[in-house]
Amino acid sequence: MNLPVRPPVKPMLAKLVADIPPGAFYEPKFDGFRALVFRDGDEVELGSRNERPLTRYFPDIVEAVKRELPERCVVDGEIILVLEGRLEFDALQQRIHPAASRIKLLAAETPAAFVAFDLLALGDRSLMDEPFSERRAVLQDALRGVKPPVYLAPVTDSIDTAREWFHLFEGAGLDGVIAKPPEIRYVEDRRVMFKIKHERTADCVVAGFRWHKAGDGVGSLMLGLYDEGGGLWPVGVAASFAAAERKRLTDELAPYRLHPGDSHPWAPEGEFERLPGEPSRWSHGKDQSWEPLRPELVVEVAYDYMEGQRFRHVTHFRRWRPDRDPASCTFAQLERPPSVDLTAVLAQA
Repeated sequence: MNLPVRPPVKPMLAKLVADIPPGAFYEPKFDGFRALVFRDGDEVELGSRNERPLTRYFPDIVEAVKRELPERCVVDGEIILVLEGRLEFDALQQRIHPAASRIKLLAAETPAAFVAFDLLALGDRSLMDEPFSERRAVLQDALRGVKPPVYLAPVTDSIDTAREWFHLFEGAGLDGVIAKPPEIRYVEDRRVMFKIKHERTADCVVAGFRWHKAGDGVGSLMLGLYDEGGGLWPVGVAASFAAAERKRLTDELAPYRLHPGDSHPWAPEGEFERLPGEPSRWSHGKDQSWEPLRPELVVEVAYDYMEGQRFRHVTHFRRWRPDRDPASCTFAQLERPPSVDLTAVLAQA
């Protein structure tokens, strides 16, 4: 590729802050696969945050890029998948498949979209040293009239509008707002932007745990919630414990550990290693085995939002809840934002 900015490039990052800062450009935070699009005529490469190319998994995006983006450009954005008007990350994950025939089928059955929000190069001009305000202006001009499945990310310089977006667009599957200071240059792999995400709490049953990869204690707690019929569903994990906390958790959980042959809601036959942590193409060979616990402990965790019946991201431990009956830890406690059609979000551009 004969471009002024060539792959691989590590995308610019954002650091988490508690509130929306003033004096910035604001964008909805799309939850998909971060992708840097490099186009030089018919040559297209989709680079990812970890520098592993996404090109082979999204032939539909490659074709869309050839139709909609400038002949020679480098564009930063997000690959997303929309079903029934909202983002669906689980369906997007299914697009990463080793079989070419499966990739072709999924590209037809569940086509993806690309939301552009930054411009690193256009023609022979590198824009990486230009302030974001200039890059955004050039991007808007270059993508004027762009058609789906390529979109220009909405942007505003009004903090009041950003606050409205933060609450309104969650119902379309977005998980917050990105704030970009007007003067920032494009800096690879550095957290010079800001992200503001939703945070809620939920009381969950601790039904198991996994050992930390270092072998020095508990790495993550496996969380469950009860449905209306009394079934305990795995909904995610709480992790990121310090070393001292990992060792302390090992002692605290010891009295609740089960043994092969004992019953458990997620493995009635005692086949603890098979559910719910089966290896997948996302585990990259990691040990997914787990230790079952009697479902008697309740923990309060912080989370951003639910996707289906699971927490979208790893939750954060807040405190033990010895005052709560595990049976009271149900899906009914969770806040569900009103649904919003994603087309209403993209129409803001």
